[in-house]
Amino acid sequence: MEDAILIWRLKRGDIEALSRIYEKYESDMLAAAVHLLGDTHAAKDIVHDVFVKFALFVHKRSIYGSLQSFLITSVVNAVRDWMRHCQRVRTTLEDCPEAAVADDPAGHIIADETARKLSEAMGQLPYEQREVITLHIQCGMRFKTIARHLAISLNTVQSRYRYGLQKLRSLLNSEVES
Repeated sequence: MEDAILIWRLKRGDIEALSRIYEKYESDMLAAAVHLLGDTHAAKDIVHDVFVKFALFVHKRSIYGSLQSFLITSVVNAVRDWMRHCQRVRTTLEDCPEAAVADDPAGHIIADETARKLSEAMGQLPYEQREVITLHIQCGMRFKTIARHLAISLNTVQSRYRYGLQKLRSLLNSEVES
């Protein structure tokens, strides 16, 4: 209900509503972009671009469903566009995962290494599988919501998720055995 009120206020020119929406969803949008790209700087740029476009065009659009899903789907689409652009100009993506910070130095090193390995493994997944895994696990979206926002069937979403997790397990298990 708060989101509907914020959108209503925003459409009437309330800058505080825009600020509240940004504060509320920026971390979710950034997390999705970082997980899909593995590049923090590019992810921040994409999130800012998406939010600026949202602010400019919110008065022209009707948002159905949750605002969080709308914004994260917008980020996913912007990431796809960015990746297509990078492929056209033959730019390679660089992994810069942001690792979780642990309280002790040994825990920090372990968390860094775990995040790096997971990021590398995620980077080896086909984009479609990486996208579904990120939306479901990182962003907390349900499969039905993902299917609706990506305009694909529920079975396709579930298959991409299942095959992506299988490949991740395989990649991470082979890393452990090495």
